[in-house]
Amino acid sequence: MSERNFNAGAFFRKYTMTIALFVVTIGFAILTQGKILLPANITGLISENAYVFVLATGMLLCILTGGNIDLSVGSVVCFTAAVGCTMMVSGVNVWIVVLTMLAIGLVIGAFQGFWIAKLHVPAFIATLAGMYAFRGLTNVVLNGLRVDVTNQTFLDLFGNGKTSYIPDLIRQSSESLNGLFTKDNAFLSGLIGTNFVEKFNLTCLVIGVIFVLVFIILRIRKIMVQKKLGISQSIPGQVISMVIISALVIWITFKMACYRGFPNVLIWIGLVLGVYAYVTTKTAMGRHLYAVGGNEKATALSGVKTRNVYWFAYANIGLLAGLAGILTAARAKGIDPVYGEGYEMDAIASCFIGGASAYGGTGKVSGMIIGALLMGIINKGMIIIGVDANYQKVVKGLVLLIAVIFDVLSKRQKR
Repeated sequence: MSERNFNAGAFFRKYTMTIALFVVTIGFAILTQGKILLPANITGLISENAYVFVLATGMLLCILTGGNIDLSVGSVVCFTAAVGCTMMVSGVNVWIVVLTMLAIGLVIGAFQGFWIAKLHVPAFIATLAGMYAFRGLTNVVLNGLRVDVTNQTFLDLFGNGKTSYIPDLIRQSSESLNGLFTKDNAFLSGLIGTNFVEKFNLTCLVIGVIFVLVFIILRIRKIMVQKKLGISQSIPGQVISMVIISALVIWITFKMACYRGFPNVLIWIGLVLGVYAYVTTKTAMGRHLYAVGGNEKATALSGVKTRNVYWFAYANIGLLAGLAGILTAARAKGIDPVYGEGYEMDAIASCFIGGASAYGGTGKVSGMIIGALLMGIINKGMIIIGVDANYQKVVKGLVLLIAVIFDVLSKRQKR
């Protein structure tokens, strides 16, 4: 068994973007006088960037195949939302609408994947054509006008209204426990805050604690398996990262509990992240994605049908674009022809900032989450400060450039 001692340099290189996330958060906390850390802003940060988490997950699959991207996802989001909203206004059942939106996204992704996988049309060109085509079709469907949605079931399940949160089932089930959360309770008022104690969502905090416990158990199990197999590892480094992630999750869920609790949209984000984290790390298709990005010719010679790998990646990002269209329409309570513009850039930036390689074959869902959070905090912080929208784009562009330069320099050092 080979077990490495803690190497500070290696630790900081591995968790560069995580450290950057903390530094940027602290910086904006100072610049906004703590406003960005208010419970409402923390919850809003997650809800406002739901489409980023969803689209970036699909974008990661495309990038893994060799640095390929999908420029059409913003237009596909708007198109699927336009079709769905129009159907709901016409009185179609909400579940039929949801399934239709997902199906449209999947078909579009498979359609574009066909040109890329079967006919070897460059992904940039195929999806650029899709970006223009589906933006135009959106205007055809909407006739250039906004369509509003009033279906309450749709808004509650996928939106961000006052009723779009998991209720505090624990407090509701116990009157005696509920009676403790009052301003007269000096201990809880001091711990939670006088302004939040009465509406504190205990269920939200319990969900966060359960998640952390499961995460710690899985991480410890991973360390034990690595030791058993004699895999070289830095246990102190893994423990430090485990403690930091656990503390962050508890802090975020506490903040959400102080506002309205666990937003429903986070369920969909968590489902997507969980499913695709499993797909990329535990399945044959996940290994094929990395293999194609690492060396496509060698992968093909080993018997892998690389065309199917490309098709899989683009069909999945189409499906996730459909889901992002659902979340976007629900949050905005309707759809406007300009919605979705720039969504693809936010997704691409989140992946590269989160450690995905511009050359393909490298990247994780966990890293993409860090990238999406970093972009979200930068967006939210600049909005609170009052930075001009044009300069916001400049800052995001510089952050993306720095992340890609870091990736390029890292690969040169390895060579």
